[in-house]
Amino acid sequence: MQDRQLEILRAIVDEYVATEEPVGSKIIAQRHSLGVSPATIRNEMAILEEAGLITQPHTSAGRIPTNLGYRVFVDKLTDVKPLSTPERKAIETFLEGALDLDDIVTRTVKLLAQITKQVAVVQYPSLTKSRVRHLELVLLHPSRAMLILITDTGRVEQRIIELPFDISEASLAVLHGQINSAIVGHPLSSVASQVDGIISAFNELERNSVAVIIASLIEVAVERSEEKVALAGTANLARSNPEFTQTIHPILEALEEQVVLLRLLADAGSSVQVRIGDEQNEKSLISTSLVTMGYGSNDASAGALGILGPTRMDYASSMAAVHAVARYIGHFLNEAH
Repeated sequence: MQDRQLEILRAIVDEYVATEEPVGSKIIAQRHSLGVSPATIRNEMAILEEAGLITQPHTSAGRIPTNLGYRVFVDKLTDVKPLSTPERKAIETFLEGALDLDDIVTRTVKLLAQITKQVAVVQYPSLTKSRVRHLELVLLHPSRAMLILITDTGRVEQRIIELPFDISEASLAVLHGQINSAIVGHPLSSVASQVDGIISAFNELERNSVAVIIASLIEVAVERSEEKVALAGTANLARSNPEFTQTIHPILEALEEQVVLLRLLADAGSSVQVRIGDEQNEKSLISTSLVTMGYGSNDASAGALGILGPTRMDYASSMAAVHAVARYIGHFLNEAH
């Protein structure tokens, strides 16, 4: 495609997203400094239409982008721009003071829905991809201890352990040090092999209790908790998107299914990804577009987030918001824990 045709496509997308009205050649000539006449723009629009990038919805002279047009726009014309200082400050302020992981996720999903005016989805960090940040052992009673496992993705798992025999504060402190030395920084999947042999360092009276504590740790580490997803902004679908009048019920039904939400975020990666219209895997969502990105400090993303809205979406702003929030929540989790 020639540069001029790309610029005309950009103008049509920008105008249609802003006005919801089909875009004519005169509007493009008036509002976009392309240096060519409306007649030349009409000729170029005919080429774009033949290529399947724009279409004429009714008998009006105006054109609107097709899904393929949006795809070319996203791939060739949209850069993920950094947010402005006030926008970044707003994100920081919104997430400041979060008390725990639930609070962070709740604030994040609300924030994404507010700044994009779309439906926001945030997946909790996955335990299966986590590494151990710290283990805490607290003696509640000589025969009862609390185990607290903290991962690098901000998950906190705790267990109250009933011990078969009393254990002293001093012995528990030794066990605490040895386990932390063995498992900190390692994936949860390798915890069992890392703690192998620790029991032998204790006398016979304490070994049964130490074995129960280690068994509880391994149980926590290998547990596959159901993945959780938070959702916000479903009202945005109807509020600003008249094109969803006919299709909103199947979309809302799909969004009620946890497994659908998890599938939407399943292939989110370390950069922003966009699925447009019929690129969606879920048939009920083919009138929508999805912008996703993974977050977290691991090589594999700890979790993922994204927004869902109409194909007539402000892709540049949506991609920038998803990128910034994903980067910030990853950093925030890293710093907070």
